[in-house]
Amino acid sequence: MCFAQQSIYTIDAFLTSIKTNHPVAKQANIIVNKASAEIQSAKGSFDPLLELDALQKTFDGKNYYQYSSPELKIPTSLPLDIKTGIETNDGLYLNPEYSKGKSSYIGVEIALAKGFMIDKRRAALQQAKILFNQSEQEKRIVINNLLFEAYNDYWQWTGAFKQYKIYNKFLENATTRLRLIKLGFINGERSEMDTIEAYNQLNSYQLLETEALLKLKSCGFQLSTYLWDEQEKPYLLPESYIPDTLLFASQLDLIEPVDYFLTQSNNKSPFIKSYESKIESLNIEKKLKFQNLLPYFNVKANVLSKGYYEPKKMDGAYFEKNYKWGFDFKMPLLFREGRGEYSKAKLKIKEANLELAYKKCQIENKIRYYHTESNLLQQQLNTMLSIYSNSVLLLKNEELKFAQGESTLFLINSRENKVLEVAQKQIDLTVKYKKAKYAVDWVAGLL
Repeated sequence: MCFAQQSIYTIDAFLTSIKTNHPVAKQANIIVNKASAEIQSAKGSFDPLLELDALQKTFDGKNYYQYSSPELKIPTSLPLDIKTGIETNDGLYLNPEYSKGKSSYIGVEIALAKGFMIDKRRAALQQAKILFNQSEQEKRIVINNLLFEAYNDYWQWTGAFKQYKIYNKFLENATTRLRLIKLGFINGERSEMDTIEAYNQLNSYQLLETEALLKLKSCGFQLSTYLWDEQEKPYLLPESYIPDTLLFASQLDLIEPVDYFLTQSNNKSPFIKSYESKIESLNIEKKLKFQNLLPYFNVKANVLSKGYYEPKKMDGAYFEKNYKWGFDFKMPLLFREGRGEYSKAKLKIKEANLELAYKKCQIENKIRYYHTESNLLQQQLNTMLSIYSNSVLLLKNEELKFAQGESTLFLINSRENKVLEVAQKQIDLTVKYKKAKYAVDWVAGLL
């Protein structure tokens, strides 16, 4: 396999591409946009409302009545609505309740029991804002999971590349050795068995290199599932791209103490924050359900004016002579529906708190597990590095003895196979270590 004009495809460039163009990352942004639209929708309950009620009756040439009443209603964030309007009444048979001619009014409607502390529109707006915060956490969860999978596949690709390059190097060495042994055999310095031994070793490496190339191709195709361009079209990983093997080899990174990740998780984990937002929303729902345990008692009061409303003419005496007021009162005698709904709201909160406690326990245990695993794998890697260095030294020594006629090709091949075995284990351990190291950040929600 030829890597002409190789370009190192770094992990940072890979992740930046994912965050920018991957469909799952864009879907995560849509979650937030939908929550923002939900806030706008909830604010619609506080939009001023213009109403017009108009009636006219003419019968047998007589103007029975003509009535029109445009009204502007302004909801507020308090338990009251402001209303103002104009009434125009004319005709022969007007309802005595209506004032003839043009009159205007301004007034309020106040909830003094049910709906005083909170009502549906205020609850909907508060919950929409909480949902927006929760959507931010949901976005972080989606990105966190996506990046963790991407990290794993990137290091799997890097490990496959390293393995292929090692087999390729050993194949080159075996090819050179076979050529030299053939020359030695022709010159009568080597036996025919050495030639066969070298040839078998070469064939073995050819098979291993082919298998490694197949695995490398497979990992490259897997990595291609993350690659999308600005036009939202997928593309294959370019043949010229190679992984950052230097970063792959830097397995001696310092790992923060486990308490650091536990603290970060409690403070920043989107998994936990999402549950906390859910509980906050349920508390709003509980407050709203509590209102069903109160009677409905709304007071309405209007100041009336002949013609158009003129504030300059208003004084205490005027208010005493020109007003309209009343109230609405309703109360169920047993409050069974209200008590049932309130009990359900409290049970939902208890259920969510139990889920949160269980989730925290799961996260903490996973952090401890992956943190322990990464530390142990790091220790194993240090040991494996020492074994690899010693194995290479033994191989070089055996090759020197072989050149001096004091060893056999069989022993060289055995030493070489041992070096290859240790190198494979070192790559596998490195991949596992990288996965475990990033798994700690993933579980803590820090990716």
